[in-house]
Amino acid sequence: MTPILELMGVVASYGALTVLRGVGLAVEEGGVVALLGANGAGKTTTLRAICNMSVRVAGEIRFGGQRITGRATEAIVRMGIGHVPEGRGTFEALTVEENLRLGAYLRGDRGVDADTARVYGYFPVLADRKRQQAGTLSGGEQQMLAIARALMSRPRLLLLDEPSFGLAPVVVQEIFRILAAINRDEGMSMLLVEQNVHHALALAGHVYLLETGRVVMDGPPDLIADDAAVRRAYLGA
Repeated sequence: MTPILELMGVVASYGALTVLRGVGLAVEEGGVVALLGANGAGKTTTLRAICNMSVRVAGEIRFGGQRITGRATEAIVRMGIGHVPEGRGTFEALTVEENLRLGAYLRGDRGVDADTARVYGYFPVLADRKRQQAGTLSGGEQQMLAIARALMSRPRLLLLDEPSFGLAPVVVQEIFRILAAINRDEGMSMLLVEQNVHHALALAGHVYLLETGRVVMDGPPDLIADDAAVRRAYLGA
C-alpha cells in the first residue's frame, strides 16, 4: 500500500538556521504516527514543512502520491491535509460555530451543516457552547475546537502539534479518546507531535524519534516503550 504521506530527505530552514537535516518518514493510509523527541528536535518544523508554513523546504514531500513540496499552504489544505497548530490558533472573538464554519471555508460545498453536526458528535461540549465566544472557553475546550475546526475541512490526514500542551490530565485523556474514535470511525490518518509519551504511544501504530533534525530511530510503539535507554535518551522518560 502506498503511504498517504511520505517525506524523503527533507531539509528545512529558517533563514540561515537549518533545523531538519534529511528527515524521512511515512504515514500509512488510516494509520497514526507519533513524532517524538526532545524540545528543539524539529518536530513542529516537520509539520510546518509539510504545510509549507514559514519555513524554507528542500527534499521530497508526497501526499496521496503527489509531490507537494513548495506548494502554497492553501493548496495543501485543499488537497486534504488538516493542521492543528501548537497554541490552538482559534479566532477568540468569534463564536464556536463561526470558528467551525471558517474551517470549512476552502471547501466551497453545501455539506457544512452535516459536518458541523458530525464534529459536535465527537465534541458535545462544543455543541453546548456553539454561541459562546471562543476566547471564553477553557483551554481544553479551545483545543477541542481547534481539532474540530480542522475536521471541518474534511481532511484525509490530520497533523496535530502538542494537543495535550498545558491541559489537565483528565482533559488530555478525553482528547486522546476522541482522537482514537476519529481514527477508528473515519479511518483518518494522523501525524502526531506530542510530549506526553504515554498517550502518544497508546494512540500511535508507528513512532519516529527525532534528534537535532534527524530521525534516529523508528518502529512500533512497543519497541520504544520497552527500551529504557531510548526513553531516557530521547523522551525524558
